[in-house]
Amino acid sequence: MAYATQISTDAQSGLAARFTDIMIDLRARMARRKVYKDTIRELQLLSNRDLADLGLNRSIIRRVAYQAAYEV
Repeated sequence: MAYATQISTDAQSGLAARFTDIMIDLRARMARRKVYKDTIRELQLLSNRDLADLGLNRSIIRRVAYQAAYEV
């Protein structure tokens, strides 16, 4: 019986660890998505002249936001 109890305990701790890993991954993905959306929003609020001063134009806003969020 002790052996069965040990397996049960390990299975539960393994499940808890997997759930924790999933939650950590989900939070990281949500944080990256927020950076992406915030960057797009902030760049879209700039005028064309301000974007030009930064060396950007409107057609590359999404690419810049993607790089800011996912290619760190």
